[in-house]
Amino acid sequence: MGQPEATPILEALGVVRRYPPRGGAAGRAGRENVVLDGASLALRSGEVLGLVGRSGVGKSTLARVLLGLEAPDGGEVRFRGHPIDALDDAGLKRFRRAVQVVFQDPHASLDPRHSLGGIVSEPLAVHGVVGRRGRRERGARLLREVGLPGTEAFLDRHPRELSGGERQRVALARALACEPEVLILDEPVSALDVSVRGQVLNLLLDLHRVNGLALLLIAHDVRLVARVCGRVAVMAGGRIVEEGPPGSVLASPGHPATAELVGAARWLSN
Repeated sequence: MGQPEATPILEALGVVRRYPPRGGAAGRAGRENVVLDGASLALRSGEVLGLVGRSGVGKSTLARVLLGLEAPDGGEVRFRGHPIDALDDAGLKRFRRAVQVVFQDPHASLDPRHSLGGIVSEPLAVHGVVGRRGRRERGARLLREVGLPGTEAFLDRHPRELSGGERQRVALARALACEPEVLILDEPVSALDVSVRGQVLNLLLDLHRVNGLALLLIAHDVRLVARVCGRVAVMAGGRIVEEGPPGSVLASPGHPATAELVGAARWLSN
């Protein structure tokens, strides 16, 4: 694989995201909850970037803003150098197809009313990628690519019939349906048994190598990020406070938030 492109494929520039106080009125001065406070992050084509930080620092909020699921209160998100809030209909359609997500809880992210075949093929229908007759066949192929059976019987099963690891693989197959360029992975293995985590991570890295996907791996486990990512960004206080190669950032932390994460990882290893 060649060197990553100079222009980031997905980028947050000085993003701010505020929420009104719980149980209070929006807009009351000094009472807003500032979750993102000038966060800037760049993901380049073909790289695996880890975003780490303690719970509650804004990692998942940043993911939702990058996906266009929430609009920032300040700053902007760019896709291939273009602000997503200025994209025309064609550009927005490309962005939504190109940038996909796998959330932490596979049980909550899959509609229990739908069969696995319907879940995996839904993005194909939404984006008009494959005609009705070809969707089920494409769904079966996607399931096989993530290590699940592509049989008719399996396609007719429902999420409640699967293990946590199998459900996460289905969620991954659905995210891959439209051949995205970026996968945002929000704590994709933290809800899984230890024995299954390695399998899912290895699958993600295999897909990255084969398809050239850019991966943004959001986690609180710095050991995990150090093992699979080429670059790591540390988040604290709603912004990125340190970033660089894992070997440099995690071996010689330059910010107290990084040192705290590394110290916690060492404590858990003992």
